[in-house]
Amino acid sequence: MIPQNISSDATDEVDRIILAWQIERPDLDVSPMEVYSRVARLARHLDLARKAAFSAQGMEPWEFDVLSVLRRAAAPYSLTPGTLLQELLVSSGTMTNRIDRLEKKGLVKRTPSPHDRRAVLVTLTDKGVTRVDAALKELLQRESELVSPLDEDERATLSGLLRRLLLPFEGTPVRPLR
Repeated sequence: MIPQNISSDATDEVDRIILAWQIERPDLDVSPMEVYSRVARLARHLDLARKAAFSAQGMEPWEFDVLSVLRRAAAPYSLTPGTLLQELLVSSGTMTNRIDRLEKKGLVKRTPSPHDRRAVLVTLTDKGVTRVDAALKELLQRESELVSPLDEDERATLSGLLRRLLLPFEGTPVRPLR
C-alpha cells in the first residue's frame, strides 16, 4: 500500500519505509515520518552537493561557512571572532583554529579594531572575496539543479512550509551582524 498522496508510479525510499511501518505497527500514526524522513534524506543529498561544490573550488565546507559569514557582513567584510563563533555555533578554540588556517591561506587577515584597542577584527582579503564568491556561484548552480523539479510557485510554497517547521527551533528576530 502506497501512502495516499503519492501516485503509484512515483515512489521513493521513504514510501517503502512508511509502508513497512504501517504493516508492522498499524496502531501508530507514522505520517510525520513522511515529512521528516524526506527532509533528512534531502539534507544528506544537499550536504553531498555542497561538499562537491566547495571541493570544486578547493574549499572545505567549514571554510565556506566562515568566509560567507564575513562576505555577508558587507564591506569591509570584517567581524570580531566572537561574532563569527556566535554565527557559526562553534567553540572559541575551533574558531581560533579556523581563523588561523584561513589566515595562512591568505583568505582572511586579523586587524586591530578601530573602536577597541583590545579587540581584533577578522577581515576577508581580496583573495578571500574571490574564493567565496566563486564557491557561492558553484553552490547556487548545484542547488538550482536540486530544486529544478519544482516550478517557482512550488519552490515558494515549499520554502514557506519549511520555514514554518523551522521557526520553533530558529525563530529569532532579524539582527545585524555588527
